[in-house]
Amino acid sequence: MTERKKAICVFCSSSSKIEPHFFEMARTMGSLIGSNGFDLVYGGTNVGLMVNVAKNARKEGARVIGIIPRQFESKAIAETEIDELIVTPNMAERKARMVERADAFVVLPGGFGTLEELFEVMSLKIIGQHTHPIIILNYRGYYSALIDQFSTIYEERFAADYLASFYHIAATPTEVIACILNAS
Repeated sequence: MTERKKAICVFCSSSSKIEPHFFEMARTMGSLIGSNGFDLVYGGTNVGLMVNVAKNARKEGARVIGIIPRQFESKAIAETEIDELIVTPNMAERKARMVERADAFVVLPGGFGTLEELFEVMSLKIIGQHTHPIIILNYRGYYSALIDQFSTIYEERFAADYLASFYHIAATPTEVIACILNAS
């Protein structure tokens, strides 16, 4: 029996209105996921950074699993050129299935949905629901203000500072892969 490849779950923007350099970063991230022997779990859409990660991961040999809530599937934004599309009844079930299928979490630049996904996997790790690596890609300083806010949370003792070890910050897609490989 063939051993299952590790799957990286990527959370990222579904916006197609962002600057071109973000799309290039997403394509690089996808290519690195595939070329390093990982599979991809992602939000299942054919828009924004999501589709750029997915297409490039698949091109480099990753099995791509998209997980999408029924309400998005009905808007005709489900990606069809992937290996598996899982349609869930709602967003909560979508996130649960993504967490269930992942061996690591990577957070690329994104909006409120991406932040919500980051906070959920961080909270689940804190309460012991998973032990997988969480890597925040602070591409071009996108998350610098958020990382500063994390420091404030620790300084003001709203969270224990050891929780900073529950996630990693990377500046480039290459550093993301290095963090995952070092955690394995």
